[in-house]
Amino acid sequence: MYAIVKTGGKQYRVSRDETLLVERLPAGEGETVELRPLALVDGDRLLDGDELADVSVRALVVAHERGPKLRVVKFKPKRGYRRRTGHRQELTRIQITELGRPATSQEASDGA
Repeated sequence: MYAIVKTGGKQYRVSRDETLLVERLPAGEGETVELRPLALVDGDRLLDGDELADVSVRALVVAHERGPKLRVVKFKPKRGYRRRTGHRQELTRIQITELGRPATSQEASDGA
C-alpha cells in the first residue's frame, strides 16, 4: 500500500515507515503532522477524489535540517559586474507512521 501526498508544493510517493525530506513544516520535533493525500493505492484498488475523505496519512517529525549550500553567481562580461550569493533550504525529515483508512467501529467488531 502506498499513497501520493502533497506538501510544500511537491508530490511524494510514500509508504509506511518510509523517511523523507520535505520543505520545512511548522511543527516541532517529535510532533505528528497530517499530510494531504491525493491518491491511495491498496493492491489493485485506487482511491482518489471524494473517496479520500476518511483516508489519513500521518507522519512523525524526526528532525529539522538544512539542505546543501547552493552558490549563485551573477556575472556580466566587460562591465565589471560580479555578484556571489548563497542559499540553504530549510528542510524537515519526516517518517510516515500511519497510512490508510482508520478502522471503523463496524470493521473493528467484525475482526474480534
